[in-house]
Amino acid sequence: MNMSIKLLQAGAFGTGLLLMASPALAANSTSAGALRVERPTLKSVGFDWRITGDDNHNAKVEVAYRKKGDAAWKTGMPLLRVGGNGEFVGVSANTTRYPIYKYEVPSMLTGSILFLDEGTDYEAKLTLSDPDGGSATKTVSFETRKEPMPAAGGKVYHVYPVDWTGPKQEPAFTGIMEAYYQGMIHDDYQNAFPPRVQPGDTILVHAGLYVGDAHHYMNGPPKPGYLAMGNLFDGTYYLSASGTPDKPIVIKAAGDGEVIFDGAGAATFFNMEAANYNYFEGITFRNADVAFLLGIKGIAGSSGFTLKHSKLYNVGRAIQSDWSGAKDIYIADNDFNGRHDPAHMMGWNGARWQPFPGFPELLLSEYAIKIYGQGNVVAYNRFTNFHDAVDNASYGVPDGVTLPDGSPAKEIEDRFPESDDYYGNDISNMGDNCFEMDGGGRNIRAFENRCFNLAAGAFSVQPGYGGPFYWVRNIVYNTNNDLKYIEGSSGILTYNNTFIGEAAAGPAQNMHFRNNLFIGTGLLPSVFAINAPTNTNSADYNGYRPNPGADAFQWNSPDFAKLLDYTGTTVKRSYKGLAELQAATGQEKHGVILDYDSFVHVTAPDVKDPQRVYASAPFDFRLVASSPAVDAGIAIANVTDGFAGKAPDLGAIELGQSMGHYGPRTPNPDAK
Repeated sequence: MNMSIKLLQAGAFGTGLLLMASPALAANSTSAGALRVERPTLKSVGFDWRITGDDNHNAKVEVAYRKKGDAAWKTGMPLLRVGGNGEFVGVSANTTRYPIYKYEVPSMLTGSILFLDEGTDYEAKLTLSDPDGGSATKTVSFETRKEPMPAAGGKVYHVYPVDWTGPKQEPAFTGIMEAYYQGMIHDDYQNAFPPRVQPGDTILVHAGLYVGDAHHYMNGPPKPGYLAMGNLFDGTYYLSASGTPDKPIVIKAAGDGEVIFDGAGAATFFNMEAANYNYFEGITFRNADVAFLLGIKGIAGSSGFTLKHSKLYNVGRAIQSDWSGAKDIYIADNDFNGRHDPAHMMGWNGARWQPFPGFPELLLSEYAIKIYGQGNVVAYNRFTNFHDAVDNASYGVPDGVTLPDGSPAKEIEDRFPESDDYYGNDISNMGDNCFEMDGGGRNIRAFENRCFNLAAGAFSVQPGYGGPFYWVRNIVYNTNNDLKYIEGSSGILTYNNTFIGEAAAGPAQNMHFRNNLFIGTGLLPSVFAINAPTNTNSADYNGYRPNPGADAFQWNSPDFAKLLDYTGTTVKRSYKGLAELQAATGQEKHGVILDYDSFVHVTAPDVKDPQRVYASAPFDFRLVASSPAVDAGIAIANVTDGFAGKAPDLGAIELGQSMGHYGPRTPNPDAK
């Protein structure tokens, strides 16, 4: 390796390869700028610490944290060094789409603390240091959010379907529009009534079928055989009242049987673009192209939407929000079932899928969730039979970053996509991806999810504007490619995942891989491949099951003498085995080779039967004691805390731990 490049030791995560420039050529000392605490979620918080100098990228920020009142500090992951040295996103991966993705990453150290307790006061101590000069220590306080809940003390309104014949609790209304607003009528002045509901109020929806009558015009109560519900002609419920974080407006099943809202084929079922902090729980929604529209880029949008313990099926999009001002969306313990064939996988492009009937995939259900903004949480849901399960809105360059003439502008902190959490979700049979974090910015975190049967890939960052993007302790089985990190994305941390399938990552930069398992299936020749326009990537302490007879590894990047090269000049490098990779690149000095017998019960997917949909229940991804993955990892603060043995294990599940929980935790008994 050219001596102008130095590979950092494994303990210095997130810095990778450094250009060792002389002080005469670079400003290597570091000056601390502003430190910002991002919007906390229930389990995580992110930090951005702007700096100047540090052209050789060896500054670091150590993180300690504790609950307020505790004496002892816990160690967090160090912040990731991003930006500087002309680091751009989107300039080399796909020139036909440049400059819509072009973004110069600011010079900073940024990162997250994960696995916090909800609704808890914390303090964090961040210590900046640079061997070339410059240091600072700052202590900050923050409070994690609580799970959204109905508030006590508000008014309660009871809603019944048109055909209800039993006794009613008062005040009683027919359909939610009559309760939500001060009246309902099914004609051209239906929107004349102002909202009735106030922050903290609850609408209890009683059992039955709620389906609008779009094409019967009537002045007065419903006529026999008609099902008027206040959503005339377009079939859309327009809800526009706002609650508050502590006092949401609640629309909740009453608990006396299943509540079904049927969209009758509406293009948009619930328009919530003006309704902040509205909360839905325990309801079945079906038969619409878009179930909930929360916002549209450049037009309007809302914050604080909550959906819990509900079921959505026969929808094209379940939840759509691509408005940059959105915050505090909480979607948990729901079941999303799309319109795609549940018995056969099908992709939308590629030779693998062309021989099969139904190619290309019909986009009957595009995605279950697409959101944007800050502080959003998607947790413990089940997703089946969509094109994508969970997406960050691709959006393009974040608001305020680039002016129309292409000159740089200061990003708008309130509109930058950051601090979102995705955890505990169970995902199967997607025509494209499990998670698309495309268009995300900083501190986007996906951890402890299970992803099965993905026709294109598991994890997508296309592009990512500096990161870090966290992929931690996820399980992936049966994909076309585990890692779609492309479009020149930057700042991706992939730690302690179990991938049953090959991984070809890039073109991307500032990618770091630790403690993962990559188990080849024979679908792609190389079990692990890096493609990058920079030499700012690192991999070590990972386990591999290479495919027999193929070049096991690729490390494609500019000449090692260069830190960055966005001209497209890439040196192609292939290696038969781990020893060759180690000798030629200095990567994976502690990597190990293993096989399927490392698990309690995991078998390879049949690559000759691409359409097969595998059930997750028979698979047990726990390690056996004899596996080379046991004690083969490296300690990563806040990720491997509490490991057993001499060192952390590789993969998503530490030896002796349970498989974990994926999908809804406590299904609502009335949402059949």
